[in-house]
Amino acid sequence: MSTALATTLYAENSECEMSSREFGAVISALIAGRDLTRAEAYYSFRQILLDQQSEMQQGAFLAALAAKGETAAEIAGVWQAIYELDTVPVAIRTRQPLVENCGTGMDAVKTFNISTAAALIAAADGVPIARHGSRSITSACGTVDVLEALGINVECSVQTVQRSIEIAGIGIFNGMSAQVHPEALGRILSQMSFGSVLNISASLANPALPRIAVRGVSRRELLLPTARAMREIGYRRALVVYGEAEAGRLGGIDEASTMGRSHVCALFSDGRISEYSFMPSDMGIRPVQASELAGSANKLVEASRLKSLLMGKESEARTDIACLNAGLILYVSGQQPSIKAGYRRALDLVTTRRPINKLIDWINIQK
Repeated sequence: MSTALATTLYAENSECEMSSREFGAVISALIAGRDLTRAEAYYSFRQILLDQQSEMQQGAFLAALAAKGETAAEIAGVWQAIYELDTVPVAIRTRQPLVENCGTGMDAVKTFNISTAAALIAAADGVPIARHGSRSITSACGTVDVLEALGINVECSVQTVQRSIEIAGIGIFNGMSAQVHPEALGRILSQMSFGSVLNISASLANPALPRIAVRGVSRRELLLPTARAMREIGYRRALVVYGEAEAGRLGGIDEASTMGRSHVCALFSDGRISEYSFMPSDMGIRPVQASELAGSANKLVEASRLKSLLMGKESEARTDIACLNAGLILYVSGQQPSIKAGYRRALDLVTTRRPINKLIDWINIQK
């Protein structure tokens, strides 16, 4: 089905279904290496959200798109379908602009939950954080799993998360909860164990629509498409990052790395996108081995170690990578003039009780 025909059909009838044959033609086009327009990706993914195609067809679409490689337009189209059809929106009022940080999963090296520690450190310095995460799908222990173990209600309404962000300065929307995505997203994610466009598009479907973000990706080739997609859907400032593990020998992580080189696509408020990279030594950080950052499948262990880190009682290796990623948030939010300055500020914060107190505030509000 051509884009023009698809657009006409959906303009006439928003409930219009693609036939199995038409949907199959889209899959065949992806297998042949053809990119979809944003409209085609949007209309195709509507079919999946509304469960209007067989499970085999749905899985084939996601696998074919992943095998071809997702474009910015495809990421944006899938995001649009999720946000319009399957996201409960919420308006959050904060003195400073909302910021989100998120790893998108499927990275080769399984670390502890760096993004959660980084978010809490940055929030302790006054950055309002609206997180959007999920339970473990491919990682040892997901963001939502760890926070649940700490006593945060991860199955609450978006209004509860709104209150937490407005009062405590931080909150998380559970990407697999029917309170947040009531139609289909949880169903789809719970059945998947391979990387797909959803690692990016679903993570972008934050009910609060923050316009400033740090987002990690699992492959270097996803940096530029993700940054372009974020620009297309309205982000004003963003850092999209991919970190090498031990000079790339082990693959990489969806965070800035203290094991090897970090690659960054920076989106600026004027729409420019700039690409650069840095080594841990550029930040004054001692390079570490992957084993020093390993996570645990036991969410109680992860929760305990997170609290230790926030109190400045964890290892240098774990503290450094959390503070480096907090530094990205402090920089992209405008709190600090550079990533290095953000990292140094984050190190200072973990010598105080402010990060652990921020966690306590969060637990007391999002309950």
